[in-house]
Amino acid sequence: MYKNPNRKMSNGADSKSVMYWLVLSISIAMLVWTPFQKGLFNGNSVDFERPIYTSLIWASLLLAILAVRFFFTWKWTDLKDTISVFMLGIPLVYLIALIPAASSYNASNAVLAQIMYLFFFLVGAYLTKTERSNRALTLGIVISGYVIVIFGMMNWLGNGKLAGSLVGWFTELSGGVYRDAVMADANGLRLTSVFQYANTYAAYLIALLFSVLFLVTKSSKWYTTGLHALMAVPIVISFFLTLSRGAIVIIPFVLLIILFFQNMQRQIVLLLLTAFAFIGGLAILQKLTDLGITLNKGDAAASSLQGWTYLLVVSLLFAGLAVLIQIYVAPWLDKRLARFQSSRWVNISVPIAAVALGLICAALLFGETGVSKLLPENVRTRLENINFAQHSVLERGTFYKDAMKVVKDYPLLGSGGGGWSALYEKYQNNPYISRQAHSFFVQYLVEVGIIGGLIFLALLAAIFYAFIRSYKRGTWSQRDAGFVYFIFVISLLLHSMIDFDLSYVFVEMLLFLCLGAMVAGASEASFTRWASVKPAMNKIFPAVLLVTSLVVLFIAIRYVSANGSYQQFKQISQTSNDYNAISAPLDRALKLHPNHPTYAVQKIALLLQVYQQTANDEATHKRLGTELHALLESAKAQEPHNRQLIDLQIKAYTLDNKVEEATQFAAAELPNFTWDISMYEQVISLRAKAGSVAKEQGNTKEMDAEWNAAFDLYKEIQAKMAELELLPKEQGQGRAFSVTSQIALSLAQIDFFRGNYAASSSMLKPYVNDQFADSTAKSVARWYLAAIQLQGQNDNALYNGLIAKDASEKQNIDQLIQLAGH
Repeated sequence: MYKNPNRKMSNGADSKSVMYWLVLSISIAMLVWTPFQKGLFNGNSVDFERPIYTSLIWASLLLAILAVRFFFTWKWTDLKDTISVFMLGIPLVYLIALIPAASSYNASNAVLAQIMYLFFFLVGAYLTKTERSNRALTLGIVISGYVIVIFGMMNWLGNGKLAGSLVGWFTELSGGVYRDAVMADANGLRLTSVFQYANTYAAYLIALLFSVLFLVTKSSKWYTTGLHALMAVPIVISFFLTLSRGAIVIIPFVLLIILFFQNMQRQIVLLLLTAFAFIGGLAILQKLTDLGITLNKGDAAASSLQGWTYLLVVSLLFAGLAVLIQIYVAPWLDKRLARFQSSRWVNISVPIAAVALGLICAALLFGETGVSKLLPENVRTRLENINFAQHSVLERGTFYKDAMKVVKDYPLLGSGGGGWSALYEKYQNNPYISRQAHSFFVQYLVEVGIIGGLIFLALLAAIFYAFIRSYKRGTWSQRDAGFVYFIFVISLLLHSMIDFDLSYVFVEMLLFLCLGAMVAGASEASFTRWASVKPAMNKIFPAVLLVTSLVVLFIAIRYVSANGSYQQFKQISQTSNDYNAISAPLDRALKLHPNHPTYAVQKIALLLQVYQQTANDEATHKRLGTELHALLESAKAQEPHNRQLIDLQIKAYTLDNKVEEATQFAAAELPNFTWDISMYEQVISLRAKAGSVAKEQGNTKEMDAEWNAAFDLYKEIQAKMAELELLPKEQGQGRAFSVTSQIALSLAQIDFFRGNYAASSSMLKPYVNDQFADSTAKSVARWYLAAIQLQGQNDNALYNGLIAKDASEKQNIDQLIQLAGH
């Protein structure tokens, strides 16, 4: 792939440049630092922001340095340059998608993220053209992976406190332990290491495993072979401990693609190493699984040392075997197979045999042969549940169908970065909770539309074209130089088709770095030759990069400062009741980051609290009300689908006794949350109240309209409950969706006021209990007792229990009965 690995850099920097090595070294350091920061960009959590914005500061500084370097060296002459220029299209389409964005905050964050990924692409493309720099980056990627794997195994084998002490100086811990390095869900304990999501960790491990085995196959030094091979078994064990079914399905496809790019000797050795690594891992998987489960439950009797001993012994055995294969088996195969290398079909024979072998292994594992019984129970259960009818497959199918509904409404430009998380409740088929579409490509289409999707696919096609073309023309030494990058790209892209791996900043950063490194050797002439036609054009690209880097640097510094002010607000609010002291840092945060929904929500909630307390001070009350409604209007314009802001708007209307406005607003928002039963609760309650206000005003037409609308919503809930009954039994419906006690109470009150006491008591009866745990439970009992008394009935046990709980309820029931008589 690399035409002359030993020549100096061109088109960007030279190998002796201090500036060049500074950028590359810090970029590699970020590969180690970033994965421990737990950052998702398209979320709405201030917990993830500071490390991500800090990464942006570093990336923008380094991009500025790179841009300055490019002013003196960069020329648009070859295919790599053309691809790099057009990579600007990715952040550009996200920038354009700000126009129709469903969430200004998420969309603007996505623009910043894409610029950071562009920087890493350029690092890969322009700073890996020498043998030394390429080796440094390759080792940086792989060694950072080793750190992640060892860190994960430390947490699995009961050394979480020690692991936390090693990283606690630069990342947040919970009780001295890295949070969720081992997670528990319905499937049991799952290893996640730094990712907090087992499936993404599994995808990363696929890339790391085959990179390690590839490095073993190409190594000519026994100690290098041994050192890399030492990590293969821990990676295999970690892979199984993630319990990821999707990764198990994806791994043979990744292996098959890798095999097609190797000669027959490498193919056989790679298959042998893969088989032995899995055999070694499976040999001790049961013991390490049991130990890990016991240790993570806090059983002091279990021995962490025992687990590490198993792991070290088997790893050493595999490393020794790998060294022997490389010293003796690989050269012997090379000689034996030399006469077959001229055949055009030789390189596909081993992959075909591997497919056949894989089918046999799958039959043994999934069939009734009993081979799967050798696996730990949790792993075996996950394997046996791999089918198209299991819940995760059905749920993903639902996500993808719902995503296409979003694309239909936002076809060309998309709904902006984070559009799915902002909009999915409007389009969902059933009440699931998933702020991710569980497919990078589907989510990408939702965010930037058909235009952005086509641009991304075109760039991917160009990158793979450049890589494959250079790969075919290069010697084996030149091909090997960039193949680790290819392995990571293939592994991450394939798995991200069925999951949200690329929502993690570190994973997408790594992807773009490897994509850039894949085209580093694409030095063939481009269809554009600005250098020879218009040399001044060569300054435009560096200028764009420099301006972009400075803008991002300015924004990132402001956002870090805003986050610091918000953290100060949280600390003060825990110890002080002084409004001015509490609001001052929050106001600074909003000034520095005005479209941040969390800052806005906190400020509005604070204003509402003080607004309610100053009702007797007309001047202050009016001033706060003006500020409150202005902020609500501004925040709602930026985040029209933010549920917290909607609730706060309804509360503001309610405090001002604007029942009609609150009802109309809530009813207008309901179509955006059609499976949120709490939203139905609010609208039905407001309609019941609005009808009561109309009744008091003698407006029977308005009263009937509001109350009938409430019962129409009740029928809508019942229809949706019937829809849920039609879901496949393997697919969970998600959140609870049924008539709640609050909904029943609101509807029963309407029937009560209409004189339909039998209907009122019938509506309430399923929700009556004698625990009276909260105000709603007491209200249900009160209205139920009043309704049955008006029918000449009674429930002495319930009545006596309620009065014993709250003596004032006797008077409340009597008042309801008198109200009905009146």
